[in-house]
Amino acid sequence: MEHQKLILLMTVPWLLLFAAQSSKTYIVHMDKSLMPQVYASHSDWYESTIRYSIKLSSISDHLTTNSNNNNNLVYTYDEAMHGFSAVLSLDELEAIKNTHGFVAAYPDRFVTVDTTHTFEYLSLDPSYGLWKASNLGDGAIVGVIDSGVWPESESFKDDGMTKNIPSKWRGTCELGQDFNASNCNLKLIGARYFNKGVIAANPNIIISMNSARDTMGHGTHTSSTVGGNYVGGASFFGYAEGVARGIAPRARLAMYKVLWNEGRLASDVLAGMDQAISDGVDIISISMGFDNVTLYEDPIAIASFAAMEKGILVSSSAGNAGPDLGTLHNGIPWLLTVAAGTIDRTFGSLELGNGITVIGWTLFPANAVVYDFNLVYNRTISSCDSAQKLSQMDTEYVIVICDNLKSVSVIDQLRATTKASVGGAIFISEDPVLIELVSFSVPSIVINPKDAPHIIKYAKRDPMATASIKFQQTFVGTKPAPAAAIYTSRGPSPSYPGVLKPDVMAPGSRVLAAFIPNAAAARIGENVYLPSAYNILSGTSMACPHASGVAALLKAAHPEWSPAAIRSAVVTTANPLDNTKHPIGDNGNLGQDASPLVMGAGQIDPNKALDPGLVYDASPQDYVNLLCAMGYTHKQILTITRSKSYTCANPSLDLNYPSFIALYNKKLRTMVKKFRRKVTNVGDLGEATYKAVVTHPRGSVVTVSPMTLIFGHKNENQSYVVTISYTRNKKENVSFGELIWVEEGGGAHRVRSPIVVAPSGIV
Repeated sequence: MEHQKLILLMTVPWLLLFAAQSSKTYIVHMDKSLMPQVYASHSDWYESTIRYSIKLSSISDHLTTNSNNNNNLVYTYDEAMHGFSAVLSLDELEAIKNTHGFVAAYPDRFVTVDTTHTFEYLSLDPSYGLWKASNLGDGAIVGVIDSGVWPESESFKDDGMTKNIPSKWRGTCELGQDFNASNCNLKLIGARYFNKGVIAANPNIIISMNSARDTMGHGTHTSSTVGGNYVGGASFFGYAEGVARGIAPRARLAMYKVLWNEGRLASDVLAGMDQAISDGVDIISISMGFDNVTLYEDPIAIASFAAMEKGILVSSSAGNAGPDLGTLHNGIPWLLTVAAGTIDRTFGSLELGNGITVIGWTLFPANAVVYDFNLVYNRTISSCDSAQKLSQMDTEYVIVICDNLKSVSVIDQLRATTKASVGGAIFISEDPVLIELVSFSVPSIVINPKDAPHIIKYAKRDPMATASIKFQQTFVGTKPAPAAAIYTSRGPSPSYPGVLKPDVMAPGSRVLAAFIPNAAAARIGENVYLPSAYNILSGTSMACPHASGVAALLKAAHPEWSPAAIRSAVVTTANPLDNTKHPIGDNGNLGQDASPLVMGAGQIDPNKALDPGLVYDASPQDYVNLLCAMGYTHKQILTITRSKSYTCANPSLDLNYPSFIALYNKKLRTMVKKFRRKVTNVGDLGEATYKAVVTHPRGSVVTVSPMTLIFGHKNENQSYVVTISYTRNKKENVSFGELIWVEEGGGAHRVRSPIVVAPSGIV
């Protein structure tokens, strides 16, 4: 599910089906302020508009029609946007475009899905910091837009939850197939499902699970990562065993199922987000996105603007299309965009007969007995690329060492050794794809190339060499970690590159969380599939709910903070260093530091985000000023804002954002770019003085004016200007630095903003 190629393969048949229809679903935006008073509700108006368009198109075509507006209408929307989705012919669409109040319309489109120890990895502890200040997220409600939930999972039990659900909650537990009201409780307080868009795309389809129950595992995994309850003894076949819990274990959860085995459409995503806003959630977590789409046609951009207006922060995944630049989705200025990083954890070890133990990597899903097997290094078969060659040798009680070859991938070696049913295999690789994404179907282990020489030497010199592979072992504290995951999508954002995206990085590789127990979580050999109540998955889908959980904790601790303030706190306190105190590395470009286009400001640091010192706030009008400066038309802006109350009196591309990106024209030798920023003092002491410390991007000179900010009281604002002067360097493509406002007088606050200088053509 998490691999981009798999996603494309899954969606192509639906694309062909969609294109083949004479009528298809359109999302239609309307100006609600122009609704005639004769209508009792917006729904009545929209239904009348559809009836009118069908009648008009039928008359113009001189034919009768069997269309029924009740069948044509898919959804009406009132929170996320003003308008509806409906199945329309081109003639009917043209008729609607000429009706009173029409704003915009575009076809329904497909969405891309981006799919224990991590709470400790993020230094969350109930005795201090953000967990203590937020009471583990108590009082916060997180709406998860995903594939549904498995409500019987231990992660969704309500032990320890307070009895009083927040009074703002207006949601419900929707009845459906194998799902009733008793499946919800004080932890899982709501569950709804939305599939009218999928059905409209194929009216003859049969929905296999017509309820909020999860049949993919994706939604169960992400929601338990956000706010799962405490579960002792959770593991993936003995790996990562311990007490599982979500990032905000006392937050309430509400599931909005919009992803289906039968299809994944924008109209359903919009309906789910529309309902979440109406139900009264505090945070929306959405691990999916729309690729190559403008902001005014992006359902997540449109719905998240409405959410932001109501104080709801939307946390979203950056996508799994890395490591190329400019591949990111959800690069939306008013939400939080999350990249994925690795965790300081590995599994399994190799014990040699000579007493040497090597820590490696394996997730073979069984405690197989690979003990004192003969260790073989044979050049005839060491390429491990031919199951036939391997099968010709007696390898039942043998551990085969496979060479690290450029001409043969470890994936191919894994397939061949699985087909040959070898007793055990040792793969030599540091390929991040293997470590971050691949499952193990044969008793095997991956070792680092630096450990390979003495293992091969031992096998070659000692004809009686033996080895044992130890499965179901977990080692934490591995270094260096984190690193930016190879698959995580990178900025700049195609929808608007002038705001630095992603915002931050969170744990996304090999994350343990709840899963559906009636689906395959692992495989042994070629055809033995195993279920598990907990699964280890990778993707920005897994990173997003970590950030969503942190946002829920911050909302519980600081209910007065706006979505922009919460995002600012997360960004300016993020850590750009790994656990060796060196810059975080980039697994997509081994040996290089991860740039902010890969990881944003760095790894989220929840406890520091609790007390950031200064925040960069932004109002809805600030975002509208940006849209105006981007050259959007009045109607394009109206599709996002739903309201004419905003003006374009002060258009500006300079959003008050906690980071900086300066894009230069390669044809010009120099560039000067100015940024104006305003910060708000949220430190408890009130009086504070901050001084600017700058690390200049290579080839640039960064000046800050003033260099000192003095605050007399809490919630006071101060402004400053950053000027980036860049001289083109033929060898440079992307360079980066940082601005840190350091509190003086013994204050602990360091308010850090990444700076990126990049050519404008990399998107």
